[in-house]
Amino acid sequence: MFQNYQKEAFFDEMFGNDSNTSLPHYQLLENRFTRLQQKELIEKQRLVNHGFLEQGITFTVYGDDKGTERIFPFDLIPRIIPNDEWQTVEQGLTQRIIALNLFLNDIYHDAKIIKDGIIPESVVKEAAHYRPEMCGVDVPKDIYLQICGTDLIRDDKGKYLVLEDNGRCPSGVSYLLENREAMKRAFPQLYRECGVRPVDNYPELLLKTMQHLSPRAGQTPVCALLTPGVYNSAYFEHTFLARKMGIEIVEGRDLIVLNGYVFMRTTHGLVQVDVIYRRLDDDFLDPRVFRKDSMLGVPGLMEAYLCGNVALANAVGTGVADDKVTYAYVDDMIRYYLDQEPILESVPTYLAWRDEDRKYILDNLESLVVKAANESGGYGMLMGPSSTAAQRAEFATKIKENPRNYIAQPVVSLSRHPTICKDNAIEGRHIDLRPFILYGDKIEIIPGGLTRVALNKGSLIVNSSQGGGSKDTWVLYK
Repeated sequence: MFQNYQKEAFFDEMFGNDSNTSLPHYQLLENRFTRLQQKELIEKQRLVNHGFLEQGITFTVYGDDKGTERIFPFDLIPRIIPNDEWQTVEQGLTQRIIALNLFLNDIYHDAKIIKDGIIPESVVKEAAHYRPEMCGVDVPKDIYLQICGTDLIRDDKGKYLVLEDNGRCPSGVSYLLENREAMKRAFPQLYRECGVRPVDNYPELLLKTMQHLSPRAGQTPVCALLTPGVYNSAYFEHTFLARKMGIEIVEGRDLIVLNGYVFMRTTHGLVQVDVIYRRLDDDFLDPRVFRKDSMLGVPGLMEAYLCGNVALANAVGTGVADDKVTYAYVDDMIRYYLDQEPILESVPTYLAWRDEDRKYILDNLESLVVKAANESGGYGMLMGPSSTAAQRAEFATKIKENPRNYIAQPVVSLSRHPTICKDNAIEGRHIDLRPFILYGDKIEIIPGGLTRVALNKGSLIVNSSQGGGSKDTWVLYK
């Protein structure tokens, strides 16, 4: 099955850089897949796709005239990470989320990192998601980022790099959990033989993380998941997580604020809510404070939050840490707050607000990846090497008009992984990894994460909205 596989000039997750033999932690998988008949592989893929359809495991593509609901494409060849490699990733992610939380607490209080000249004040206060309303506010347990999805890539040498941090409403963990169940059904013996660390306790850990924030002591906290509603692209995930945690899923209209406390409407009357896992951005949380036209939020929610009568996960104002300009300073944050060198480095980043960087970006658009500071899902991006002259001219104009809003990075040769492609041929496709980090009474990192795959040949964009799919990620005990 791997006889005609072409590694090309990329780091290959299964074969490494030089070898024609699979790496030790992939050899059981290679042996199993080599014995597969093509019709058996086709049948396994059909059963997985049918199961996803039956369970409604979908995502939404906005503005697609072919229909919005899609099954998230899933590849049957799992990504495998040995334990010693994962330990390094885990240590790096732990270091990073601690530094990001210290940064958020600092900028909304003493702003020492600004006063000491590590980060310019304009970078922080001109960020689209900086919330002056949070200045001087003490959040529960001093934790701003309870749930974070940090995207990792590997370069042509196999070195892990951080591509971005997703701290507002990170999505994708439901696909991680469902992918695992699908693989256990498709390859039960291989799964057992490989010694794969489980991931199915994520909902339990997420609920404990939320309960840790509760402002009411001495009783079981009442938690709820606040969703924008059925038309949101991640609505499947919202319902999935609420069901797995055994908590209510609510929309803004299901909540009411009375005397500075949040209550949930139920068939038994009003029930006070202690903790809200909110899956909508700050802008839509409270029409009295943020967007006046928001029909998704709860009038008075910010009053209850600022009074300490309800906790929100993640905290209001965490979007500053999502900003791609802020991202360029995270390595400096680690050095500043922790007096350590970053275990996982960031991708070198040019900031268009700097005159010298801006000139370099404009002179080299054809060889860089340009990103808008607050876009996601693969939108607002220029892939320089594959761009047209018209697209480069358009981005040059945007950069000149609003330099604070753009960064640029060199094109990183993302690692590739064997993937089942057209006509069931196995070909290399570029991948990244989104591990999920929980920060409650302690930091918990789910072993593995969502491996996303750029299914289009040669593409570096792994987002589902841009033609990407996913794989199960197996972290081994050994």
